Amino acid sequence: LKDLSIKGVKLWSDEGKLRTGGSQEVLTTDVMAELEQYKSEILQLLNENPDISQVHPLSYGQKDLWFLWQLSPQSHNYNVSFSVRIYSKVDITIWQQVFQALRERHPLLRSTFPKLGEQPVQQLHQHQELDFLQIDASSWSEEELYKKVVEAHRHPFNLETESVMRVRWFTCSEANHIMLLTIHHIALDGWSRNLIATELPQLYQAKLNGVEASLPLLKHSYQDYVRWEKELLEGEKGEKLWEYWQQKLAGELPVLNLPTDKPRPPIKTYNGGSCPFKLSEKLTEQLKELAQIEKATLYMTLLAAFQVLLYRYTGQEDILVGSFAFGRTKQQFASIGYFVNSMVMRADLSGNPCFRDFLSQVHQTVKGALGHQNYPLALLVEKLQVERDSSRSPLFQAAFVLQKFLKSQELQKKLCFGSSKKNLMNWGGLEVEAFTFDQQEGLYDLLLEMVEEDSSLIGFLKYNTDLFDKQTIARMAGHFQKLLAGIVNNPQQRVTALPLMTGPELDQILVEWNNRKTDYPTDKCIHQLFEEQVENNPNAIAVVFEEQKLTYSELNSKANQLAHYLQKLGVVPETLVGICVERSLEMVVGLLAILKAGGAYVPLDPNYPTSRLNYMIEDAQLSIILTEEKWQNHLSDTKASVICLDTDEEIINQQSQQIPENQVTANQLAYVIYTSGSTGQPKGVTIPHQGVVRLFSNTNYVQLDPTDRVAQVSNTSFDAATFEIWGALLHGAVAVVITKSVLLSPQEFVNYIKQEKITTLFLTTALFNQLAYSVPEAFSTLKHLLFGGEAVDPKSVKQVFEKGAPERLLHVYGPTENTTFSSWYKVTKVAEGATNLPIGKPISNTQIYILDSQLQPVPIGVAGELHIGGDGLATGYHNRPELTASKFIPNPFDKSKATKLYKTGDLARYLPDGNIEFIGRIDYQVKIRGFRIEIGEIEALVSQYPDVKENVVIAQSDPAGGQRLVVYIVPKQESTQDASLIPQIRQFLKQKLPEYMIPAAFVLLDAFPLTPNGKIDRHALPVPDTVPSGISTTYVTPQTETEQLLAKIWQEVLQVEKVGIYDNFFELGGHSLLTIKVHTKLQKIYAQDISIVKLFQHPNISEFSKYLIDLQRGKVTDYLTTGQAKARSDRKTSMKQQRLQRQQNRRHK
Repeated sequence: LKDLSIKGVKLWSDEGKLRTGGSQEVLTTDVMAELEQYKSEILQLLNENPDISQVHPLSYGQKDLWFLWQLSPQSHNYNVSFSVRIYSKVDITIWQQVFQALRERHPLLRSTFPKLGEQPVQQLHQHQELDFLQIDASSWSEEELYKKVVEAHRHPFNLETESVMRVRWFTCSEANHIMLLTIHHIALDGWSRNLIATELPQLYQAKLNGVEASLPLLKHSYQDYVRWEKELLEGEKGEKLWEYWQQKLAGELPVLNLPTDKPRPPIKTYNGGSCPFKLSEKLTEQLKELAQIEKATLYMTLLAAFQVLLYRYTGQEDILVGSFAFGRTKQQFASIGYFVNSMVMRADLSGNPCFRDFLSQVHQTVKGALGHQNYPLALLVEKLQVERDSSRSPLFQAAFVLQKFLKSQELQKKLCFGSSKKNLMNWGGLEVEAFTFDQQEGLYDLLLEMVEEDSSLIGFLKYNTDLFDKQTIARMAGHFQKLLAGIVNNPQQRVTALPLMTGPELDQILVEWNNRKTDYPTDKCIHQLFEEQVENNPNAIAVVFEEQKLTYSELNSKANQLAHYLQKLGVVPETLVGICVERSLEMVVGLLAILKAGGAYVPLDPNYPTSRLNYMIEDAQLSIILTEEKWQNHLSDTKASVICLDTDEEIINQQSQQIPENQVTANQLAYVIYTSGSTGQPKGVTIPHQGVVRLFSNTNYVQLDPTDRVAQVSNTSFDAATFEIWGALLHGAVAVVITKSVLLSPQEFVNYIKQEKITTLFLTTALFNQLAYSVPEAFSTLKHLLFGGEAVDPKSVKQVFEKGAPERLLHVYGPTENTTFSSWYKVTKVAEGATNLPIGKPISNTQIYILDSQLQPVPIGVAGELHIGGDGLATGYHNRPELTASKFIPNPFDKSKATKLYKTGDLARYLPDGNIEFIGRIDYQVKIRGFRIEIGEIEALVSQYPDVKENVVIAQSDPAGGQRLVVYIVPKQESTQDASLIPQIRQFLKQKLPEYMIPAAFVLLDAFPLTPNGKIDRHALPVPDTVPSGISTTYVTPQTETEQLLAKIWQEVLQVEKVGIYDNFFELGGHSLLTIKVHTKLQKIYAQDISIVKLFQHPNISEFSKYLIDLQRGKVTDYLTTGQAKARSDRKTSMKQQRLQRQQNRRHK
């Protein structure tokens, strides 16, 4: 009978006779015969349970809401409340009658939404008890009252068994009440809430006076709307609607990547907050005037501005924003119900259009969308086969709505949204005022709701509190208002040029946080400052290597002799001289001598391949190279003069020990360091003396003095050697040169640090992580420990703090192009759950700007490319003028345009305290199945797993031509190296990340390959075996009984011939409504209560079967909390009983 009812057949008893009404296509001869056969039983059933035939299908919108409720039954975000404060004496009994009358007038309010077979249905109840509760609030404070009202609003509904409407009446005194009417969104939309505000006072007055309320007759029910929608979509008009949206949403659909304050939960949450703001009357009027001039509407103008805001926050040119249509395109649909439909407004901001042109585009988009608004979003998601991500809303993650009321609806507006003017209103003879609180705040990542007041606009920026902090959204609201002001002042401006930040904000980012100017000897060269130290303390030890030592005077004399020799060979200011030696005293003498001769040194690592050395020698056009006899064979192909510092020692020692004269100045070259290039060939970075001097003189991050002993552990081809060597020698300190063999033996290295009383040490992040895990107590005797070069693992820092931290632990950042270090952050503690550490603030005489693609400053919290300026900048790339021009650009914040900024290619953002957070390389951002992924985020989470020592994630091409993620892991020493670690880490990531961010392959390594500079060599990582991901490249047959069962169900539901255990449910055509079918079939088989959400977390048979097996063994704790599980315990029991009954019935039959 329910099945017939849902197909539109009506059955009723008429004076003992069974009457039928419905389509002949349904009421076939066989059906009529069966009805005749069981007529007496049916009549009896209709008499005992008249609701049995009141079962109706749901609209597409209702199905979507029902499914969302199934995913998160304890969520309150689809609760819609209407609440008012009444300052009058009232008759509670009358009000109960009013609410009952409202339900009688609108049958949807006395419905439940159970499942019939595999589909949810609407069960109308002729008699359903009103859920009304009066609460004594006379002793409560105003704060407690507000809290209790919100709690009552947030209490979840059980759509299958409970009424979708409830009333909570809070009585504070005889003439002070709060009326809270809460209805689930499945039975109510925004228009319906306004209708309630209109009908309730009329019903109240009618009941009070004992008369019938003069409300308009409702000729059509919600079921009429459902039938109309079905007919529309199945007809020619429905096909045309689909064709429109298919064309509008063609191609890759972007996922909005707003910069969040917190990691995105793997399963979407609905916890929300709201930030209210108000536009001035003047700005409101200007916006209306602009809309009128551009032949647009206020709605279009505000939507366009919101899309520009999202573009400026994300840098994404293709933006999808949701908006809402009332859905009552037929005037006869005037009842309470869920008619609203979501529309997707797609914006194309490529080419940086002016706002006027963009508004014209939005105008056309909105007109087209409104003309095709009757196509349900749920059906659109289903037919487009949108990539499902359990952490986000499908299709769009940000939405916009403008609430507009007619003059006659002024009272309803004030009651639903409140008013800035606190005055009482007459509502059905009662004195009332709005009692408002935040509702439906966390439905999307971000929702902008604007409401038209008398002469101004009020806004509510609603946000998910599991993603954003309150302060971030408050700043965003301010930026939106600033943007609107800029738009009305000059709509011809390009969208990237429109102002976003206030004057004080810009001043803070551009000036205050970059105010790093200090006095230092800008006219001095490196060797001149060294010579000052020689004069001050000639007998102090300058450099130590193993058992060898040189005083400042001795080092000066040796360097002078070699410098004179170099000058005789033709070295003049800026002559490039190669030096190909390992760490030793001779290396320090050679570097210093080249500078004293007026030349610039070019480090050549003797361990480099001969081909690379030859390329560097040829590119630098070296005519002189310093080396040692043992490395001569590496330089056999060069035409340059090769000087062996050991075998040519006799002729060098014959030179003068006096300081040689040269004409070199501080802005001329000191060295050229070759770094990796994107073309596969290294590029030479040219650094002047001033850049090095600014690194140490009167700086804010480290203060070295003659008491310091600085470890020299870096290869001279790595610019950290600049800090180690010149940091010591320009301050009268000792440079302690450490061999590679000592460095690679952790315990020996630690012993050497203590033996040599090292005070200052720099380590690459990779080496720091290794030592922190193997010998974390290594650094306890240090005064300064600096580390940087790659994203840091906070766990390794914690290890150091636990086992003995140095006096100062500094996380430093800086590309070679800005002379070693650009920013620094003093680490004093590591926050719980931290996945990263800031790179801090600029060092002295350095400026850092975080800019968008149009070189505009980005707001706090927004990611942009990090640009560096100041006295540390390189002059460019040797013999690469085009590359130099593209990377060293005119400083847009220098009016004289005399200074440059270096484009680092690094993504970063400002934190509210002015520190900078490094996000990753721009070229490390990848797209997997349409989702933009920052690899650093995954690496940070993998590093949190206890048994992981280090990890690297890279993107590789997969056999299907797409991209897949591969994670390389070095386990801790005590951890097992067998493959059992991999499924554990995979499962750990599944609890932290959405499915598309889980690496497809996991590779365990004993250690990472390193570049000569101590960084991880990503190009040397081994290629992993192919691992199934998504739709597997090879079909794998289901083996176990559970796998075979699931495969059979999937084949039936998805209507495919075969399903492999690694095939992805959603990539095979699955969608939300089909998951309900799978769920229904499984619940008929399993006694345990299975969560639909698990299919999103485990979208292939291999993983889902393991979940089911663990569930049967009692190893799975479902996503429901204990309290929530208890709330559903009764339903669980009845479901078990129903299954047993069904099994008995089948056996009996």
